[in-house]
Amino acid sequence: MTTIGITAPFSGPVFAVPARTTRLRLTVRGRRALAVLAALPAVIALSVAIVSGGSALASRDTGAAGESFTTVTVSSGETLWSIAESVAPQADPRDVVDSIVRLNALDSVMVQAGQSLSIPAEYSPGR
Repeated sequence: MTTIGITAPFSGPVFAVPARTTRLRLTVRGRRALAVLAALPAVIALSVAIVSGGSALASRDTGAAGESFTTVTVSSGETLWSIAESVAPQADPRDVVDSIVRLNALDSVMVQAGQSLSIPAEYSPGR
């Protein structure tokens, strides 16, 4: 029979070998790849925003069949508010002014004499 003897480990001086630390070095190609990966979310978000776009409030396209608008020429001293009151006396002038601004894609509520404005079909019979 064979006998196995268990002995205590060597208890002499133990020298710790320092672990090697390596620095991460990026090559030019690695830096470019990292820059592309960092910019990718912004590029995707911008692409989605461009593709989805916004719907235009006023366009030069012809509307749906049956859609009609009355055109009004602004006289001297008239405002959008006075036009809204004369076109639709039964409606709230704020709503009518908003509809006219949206339909004509106006930047502000300032109008000039001689300017042609389209009036929405729902308000046009009163003028």
